[in-house]
Amino acid sequence: MRVIAGRFRSRVLQAPAGIATRPSSDRLRETLFNVLTPRIDGARFLDLYAGSGAVGIEALSRGAAEVVFVERAAAALTALRANLEKLGIRAEARVQAGTVRAFLGRTEGPFDVVFLDPPYDAAEEYESTLRILGTRNRSPKSQNRDLGHPQNVAGAGIEGILAEGALVVVEHRRKDRLEDRYGDLTRTRLLQQGDAALSFYQRASAT
Repeated sequence: MRVIAGRFRSRVLQAPAGIATRPSSDRLRETLFNVLTPRIDGARFLDLYAGSGAVGIEALSRGAAEVVFVERAAAALTALRANLEKLGIRAEARVQAGTVRAFLGRTEGPFDVVFLDPPYDAAEEYESTLRILGTRNRSPKSQNRDLGHPQNVAGAGIEGILAEGALVVVEHRRKDRLEDRYGDLTRTRLLQQGDAALSFYQRASAT
């Protein structure tokens, strides 16, 4: 893997050992950032299920102000930290070791762009993460109604993870169908490439 563009262009990135982590292909990352480019400069970027950190590092290379990487797998964390160290990225990057669910339950935003790429077979991760992101900016009463069982959902009642108009991008298998809406998140675009797909969700602006 290589950084595609920006200040770290063409720098080689380390991938985690084994097959448990599936890095986004260079081609798919290029497609992703062709869409994200107008939003990246100065943005706060959240890379969930970060793996080697290739997507978040690409965001930093292209001018993001800060990236938070969330990952729990030991091999992926080793590769991620090695990549950040190799590139000399320190102040503008933060690594959170642990589950996405736990992180979303305690963090405060706002983030301008969120990217999530769970394991393709972990359907429950897609569902739960998108529902939390789609309701975290509402009042506790509204969250409770939409989440169904708030006592079991990390982050119920904590507001502000997404900035107004924030974009949430999901990488998933092309054959897997995600909902068009999760709370305040509405899918605005679907890009397909080979066996993979990118679903773009936007948070509704306040009225």
